Amino acid sequence: MDIITGYSRSTIHEINKLILLKLYTSKKNVNRPIIDRMNILVTGGAGFIGSHLIRTLLLDHSVTCLDNLYTGNRSNFRTLLSHPRFTFIEADIVDPLPRKITNTTFDQIYNLACPASPVHYQARPLETFKASVIGILNLLELASHTGARLLQASTSEVYGDPIVHPQPESYWGNVNPIGIRSCYDEGKRAAETLCFDYERVHHAQVRVARIFNTYGPNMLPNDGRVVSNFIVQALEGKPLSIYGDGTQTRSFCYVTDLVDGLIRLMSLHTNPGPVNLGNPNEFTMLELAEKVLKVTNSSSTINHHSLPEDDPKVRQPIIEKAIETLGWRPKVELDEGLIQTVGYFSKLSL
Repeated sequence: MDIITGYSRSTIHEINKLILLKLYTSKKNVNRPIIDRMNILVTGGAGFIGSHLIRTLLLDHSVTCLDNLYTGNRSNFRTLLSHPRFTFIEADIVDPLPRKITNTTFDQIYNLACPASPVHYQARPLETFKASVIGILNLLELASHTGARLLQASTSEVYGDPIVHPQPESYWGNVNPIGIRSCYDEGKRAAETLCFDYERVHHAQVRVARIFNTYGPNMLPNDGRVVSNFIVQALEGKPLSIYGDGTQTRSFCYVTDLVDGLIRLMSLHTNPGPVNLGNPNEFTMLELAEKVLKVTNSSSTINHHSLPEDDPKVRQPIIEKAIETLGWRPKVELDEGLIQTVGYFSKLSL
């Protein structure tokens, strides 16, 4: 019993939860439509994309985040720990799923649990492949038994170093099965196979998003991706590292646009097959470097290095399928997104 309020501790706890719920659902959500609240599992939710996805989902739903924190970061969800509809579980999807997961009925499962940057997946290739294959098997079993709809976060890396450019979903890719990137590329390809086999054999509800280069706040400074590399180097006044001659291309999608696409794809009542999600605007590495130098007002120079093994020369999505089936197209242009991302990194202690 609390001597000041006269209420029991359990009663005070429930009152606090109601107050927090009121705070989270007031003002900024006042014009949001009333929808059915779902119970959603996000694996890899402590990572860059997952943390943004969870914050959006929490506006309307209850969310459980499962992450082993290999590349995920507690700081990405620390402010959510007091949210009455958020639960965090530290675990690895390669292991048998915790009882807190198997004993809960989920409406939707977003699987983002896999290292996605070359620095991290090449450091742990076996764990990366297991996360893609054993991890998705565990989640597909859960989804099949409970009737949950599962979205697999696949990748543009399934196209490898593409011969077809730009890349449509119908392209089968050009992937080296034994190279240093294969643990990720082939792992994601195998995960797609398992998703569609579970749909055919067990009638699982699956959705597959092929995610192209994505950037924004909550990226790790040391994740080895080109946007974060350039920004960190520019802010520290170090030379920007360009691999090859800088004419290789990428297409960059801001994270809020990607999250919107993922939610739209998950909301479809029928499976459209794999869907490319990315910004179709294509830039060379030299063009990206120039934009980063301009936004950071940095005097950094550019250093050229040898091109890594199996590094794709081009990468650009065809997104007509996403436009037609999801009513989705990216809205944030690279210049605007870089300003937001540089602002995030400039506040970190690099």
